[in-house]
Amino acid sequence: MEKPLLIVITGRPASGKTSLAHLLATEIKCPLISRDELKEGYVNTMRLAHHQLNEKANSDIYETFLGVINLLISRKISIVIEAAFQHKLWEPLLAKLLNRAEARIIICKIPLEIAKERFYKRILEQPERKKYHDDVTIEHTVLLTEDYEMINIPLPTLEVDTTDKYNPDLKGIVNFIRSGN
Repeated sequence: MEKPLLIVITGRPASGKTSLAHLLATEIKCPLISRDELKEGYVNTMRLAHHQLNEKANSDIYETFLGVINLLISRKISIVIEAAFQHKLWEPLLAKLLNRAEARIIICKIPLEIAKERFYKRILEQPERKKYHDDVTIEHTVLLTEDYEMINIPLPTLEVDTTDKYNPDLKGIVNFIRSGN
């Protein structure tokens, strides 16, 4: 029985994961499910700013992310999913899906100082982000420190250096997705 592909794109904030996820979804011809983009849709619907969301709204967005992933996988639709989750959040999610999907993990890696540089540049260049994302809180969390805990699950995993272009390049990443090694 064929299993759908589940391509997990992760990494710390400003590591290039959203850009890479969009490129890969286009390249391999499957949908992209982004937790942040679901949050943006919710913020637009509710006509609220991120700082106005309560814990229930944030939980609902996370549950929607998981629900969409589960629905698509159950319908045998290969997908790219993207979020900055650390190991403690990705591991339980993936554990529930592994018997129904063939997973690949792609970790966007850049030096911490470059991530911080990109992060602050993005805040300056995209002031509208504040409505959708809690960047002020993120800058003070573990996501932008040496303590960021990358996903560590015994699945086919590829680290992509996103410092300057992609290393391996897009063709190499697509080959990894298709072959699993």
